[in-house]
Amino acid sequence: MTWMADTADGLHQWQDGTLREGPGRRPLPVEQFLRLRRQLPPMYLILTMNAATLAYTHTGYAPRWLAVWLPTALIAMCLLRLAQWLRPIDESRVTERFALRQMKQIEVMAAAFSAGFVAWALALDQYGGSAEHGHVTVFVAITVMGCIFCLTYLPRAAHLVCLIVLGVFLTYCLASGTITLAAMALNILLVGLVVLKVLRDSFGSFIALEDSQAALQQERAAAQHLAEENARLAHSDPLTGLPNRRYFFARLDALLARRGDVPPFSIGVIDLDRFKPINDVYGHAQGDRLLQVIGDRLREASGPDAVIARLGGDEFGLIIEGTLEAAEAMGTWLCELVQQPVPLGDLVVSVGCSGGLAAWPEAGTRAHDLFDRADFALYHAKKARRGGIVRFSAELERIIRSEQALEAALQSADLKRELAMVYQPIVRTRSMTMIGVEALARWESPTIGAVAAELLFSTAERIGMARTVTLAAFDRVLADCAGLPAVQRLSFNLAPTDIADPDTVAALIERIARSRIDAQRLVFEITETSLIGDFSAARAALEQLRACGVKIALDDFGTGYSSLSTLHMLPIDIIKIDRSFAVRLDDAEGRRLVRAIFELTRSLNLECVFEGIETEMQLMEATLAGFHYAQGYFIERPVALHVLLERRAA
Repeated sequence: MTWMADTADGLHQWQDGTLREGPGRRPLPVEQFLRLRRQLPPMYLILTMNAATLAYTHTGYAPRWLAVWLPTALIAMCLLRLAQWLRPIDESRVTERFALRQMKQIEVMAAAFSAGFVAWALALDQYGGSAEHGHVTVFVAITVMGCIFCLTYLPRAAHLVCLIVLGVFLTYCLASGTITLAAMALNILLVGLVVLKVLRDSFGSFIALEDSQAALQQERAAAQHLAEENARLAHSDPLTGLPNRRYFFARLDALLARRGDVPPFSIGVIDLDRFKPINDVYGHAQGDRLLQVIGDRLREASGPDAVIARLGGDEFGLIIEGTLEAAEAMGTWLCELVQQPVPLGDLVVSVGCSGGLAAWPEAGTRAHDLFDRADFALYHAKKARRGGIVRFSAELERIIRSEQALEAALQSADLKRELAMVYQPIVRTRSMTMIGVEALARWESPTIGAVAAELLFSTAERIGMARTVTLAAFDRVLADCAGLPAVQRLSFNLAPTDIADPDTVAALIERIARSRIDAQRLVFEITETSLIGDFSAARAALEQLRACGVKIALDDFGTGYSSLSTLHMLPIDIIKIDRSFAVRLDDAEGRRLVRAIFELTRSLNLECVFEGIETEMQLMEATLAGFHYAQGYFIERPVALHVLLERRAA
C-alpha cells in the first residue's frame, strides 16, 4: 500500500526571464505562438483582398507588370502563407524551442512583406488620378492597422510593420511636398502609435492572465498535495509510517460490510514484551527508534492479504484474510521477526512479542466484539503464554466474563474514598515556571486492586456510571484546587460521554458555581473523538461550559479527525499537541511540521501546549519552534498535588 502521493510540478520560463511554476501548463512562448497562429490567416486574407482591390483600380493606369504581375506574385505568397497557417497541427507537441523559432520567422516575414507591399503601393501612386492616389493612402492605412491587430500576440512584429510601412509612407509624403498628403500620413502614423499602445496593453493583459492562471494552477497543485499529505497523515502513524488506528478500524468496518460469500478473516493484536524497561533504561528516544525498526520489519512483512497497523504505544493490530490457522502461522512469524535483535547505535537490544487472535465470525460479527476478544486473547497471552500467539476460544469466553467482577467492584465502590487524583505540571518552556496542572484519576479498589484509568472509564461507560465517576473525580479536583496557587490553572479531562450528556455538563457547571473558584482557572480538556458522534451537540455543550468562564482545550491534536473547519467552528482556547509529535523533533522534516502546526495555532489566536516532552533535546527544539508551554515526563511525572507543590517550591 502506498502511503505517500507525489505531485508533479513543472517550471515554465516566461519572456521576462523569470521562472513560474505551473503543473501541466504550457510555456508562455508556446501559448503565445498558438494564439498568434490563429490570427495570421485573417492577416494574409486582408493583405490578399486589399492588394487585389488596389491592383484592380490601377489596371488602366500603371504598367502591366506593376498592376498585374507584381501584385499577383505578392498575392500568391500571401495565399501560400495562408494555406500554411490553416494547416492543423498537434498543439500538444509544440515545444518552446519550436515556438520561438516560428515567431522569429514571422518577424522576418513581417518585415519582408511590409517592405514589399509598401514599395509596390508607392510605385502605383505614381499613376492615375486623385481617386487612385487616395486609394493608395486608404490601402496603406487600412492594411497596416489590420496587420497590427492581427499581430497582437507578437508585439515586436507589429512594431516592425508599423515602423517600416508608416515610416516609409511618411517619408514619401513629406518628400512629395504636398501638405495635405503629409498631414494624412502624419495622422495615420499617430493613429498607428495609439493602436500600438492598445496592442501593448492587450498583450500585457494576456501576460497577466497567463501569470494568474499559472499561479492558480500552482495553488491548486499545492492544495491537492496538502490534501494528499493530510490524507496520508490521517491514516498513518507518524513514528513508524505504518497505517494507524483510524485506518485499521476503517478497513475492519469495510470487511464487515461486505455481502455475499465472504472469505474468513482474523484480526489480531500484538504487543511488545520488555519494551518499558528499554524506555526506562535507555530513554524514550531509543525506545522510539526501536519502534521504528520494528515498524519497518512489519511493513515489509505485510502483503495484499494482511494489514499491519500501529494502534498506539507498542501495540500493533493485524487484519489477516484467510483461515485462523493461517493467521496464527503469520502471527507467529511476525513475533519471530519482532524478537530479532535490533542495533541502536552502540546498543543491541531485543524485545519479546505476544499476540492475540480472534476469527470472524466465530469470535464475533461486530468490530467492537472482534477487537475486544483479540485484545483479551493478547491479555491472556501476556499472563499465560508470554512470547506466543493465543487464539480466542470458548475457554477465554468464560474467562472474559470475569470482567463482571470489575463491573461489580465499580458498582459497589466508595469513589469518594477510593478515587485519588494525581497532577502533572504544565510549564513555560523558557523559564520552566509552572503555570498550571493537569489532573489524572487513579482508582485503587479494595477487592480487585489498582485499576487503570482507561479501564475505569471504559467500564464506567459500559455500565452507565460515566457521570458518577466523572463527577466524583471533579469533586476531588475542586477540593484540591484550593491548595493550588491562585495564579495557576487546573485542567480536567472530559470523556466523549461527558460531552454528550447534558446532565453531566449541567452538573459540572453547578459544581463550579458552588465552589466559588474562579472559573477562568479551570480548563476542560476534550479529545477529537468527543466530536464524532454529534458535532452540533458537542459544540453546544462546549459553548455552555465556556459561557460559565472556563477554557476549552483540544487534547491529542494531530492524531485524530480535527481539521481547520473544526478549529474554527468550536469554542477552543487551547491546543495540546499530541506526544507523538515530540519524537519528530529529532529530524528536520518533523521540526518543519511542528513549526507549521505552531504557526497554524498562532494564526488562529490559540494557546498551544506541547505534550509528551521526554528529553531535554525535545524541550529545546519545542522552545526553538516557538512553543511557550509544555508538559511531559522530562518535566515531571504525575504525582499527588502536595508532593508536586513541595518539589516546585524546593
